[in-house]
Amino acid sequence: MPEQMPLKKLVFPALVLCLLLGVSLAIGFGYFLLSPASEKGADQVFSIREGATLKEVSSELQQRGIIRSRELVLLWSRLRGYSRDIKAGEYRLNPGMSPVKIIEILRKGEIVTHAVTIPEGYTMRQIARLLDEKGLVDEEAFISAGKNPVVARRYGLSGPSLEGYLYPDTYYFGLGLSPASIIDTMVRRFFQIIAPFKERMKQTGMSLQQVVTLASIVEKETGNAKERPLIASVFINRLKRGMRLESDPTVIYGLRGFDGNLKKSHLSEQSPYNTYVIKGLPPGPIANPGKDSIRAVLYPAKTEYLYFVSKNDGTHYFSRTLKEHNRAVETYQKRRRHRSQKTS
Repeated sequence: MPEQMPLKKLVFPALVLCLLLGVSLAIGFGYFLLSPASEKGADQVFSIREGATLKEVSSELQQRGIIRSRELVLLWSRLRGYSRDIKAGEYRLNPGMSPVKIIEILRKGEIVTHAVTIPEGYTMRQIARLLDEKGLVDEEAFISAGKNPVVARRYGLSGPSLEGYLYPDTYYFGLGLSPASIIDTMVRRFFQIIAPFKERMKQTGMSLQQVVTLASIVEKETGNAKERPLIASVFINRLKRGMRLESDPTVIYGLRGFDGNLKKSHLSEQSPYNTYVIKGLPPGPIANPGKDSIRAVLYPAKTEYLYFVSKNDGTHYFSRTLKEHNRAVETYQKRRRHRSQKTS
């Protein structure tokens, strides 16, 4: 009967074999992670929707030829604890990138961004339309989120919507972001801008909503930055005297389907935004004001002006009395009519 080989002599070679196999697998795995799928790949735009799983993402990466093996990418991501770190957005990826680099890009959210500039004085509707035109968000979905009072209360705002708090600035957004994400970026920017004015706001005795509402009216009344403190002084003087603001932009904001032609009949329509009818401020802002208009309300010019009328050249004539104002209206309206006759 042949002599049996001792157990120890069998175990040692098996261990060595397992070790060599493990080392080989580790080297192969490492080589895969550091090796691109193709040496001559072209850039591809790769979009990840919100809520997409790593399994779904890796499958599409493989189908597009950006990686060679979704299974190994999944394994690597899970070993590193990256499974839930993949961020939604639009990416520019290349098959010439290593899987390790690709996962890092997706994990860090290094998305392709699109610049969008929100002009001062834009309404929420105008902002939504601009973002929609840029392909960044659905117009109606954005408005729905912006008009949700529950969303406004999350930021400590008591107004009827986020109108007034979507700060006009240049932003860089990626595709695939939700309306809530874009709104959050804009509202946070607003609070950054308003922060240095908090002490001054307390001194004026006005609430944040009152300041922003009045600033939005100032913003819509003039595009001339130098005039804003004067315009603000007129409205503040009228408020102190209990006079109606009588601001055309507030009337327009409250009209449905406004066609650009403000009629005399509009000035008598019942609306919470018609400051020819109501006393005091409207329920909330009528646009999203910039920093200069906010500052103008907090630091208005010291005047006794109660009226102003357009001079039809981008500036206004300011008056202390109704008699003086009526003369100015007659002067500048005549001039406007005369110009219209000459060009017709």
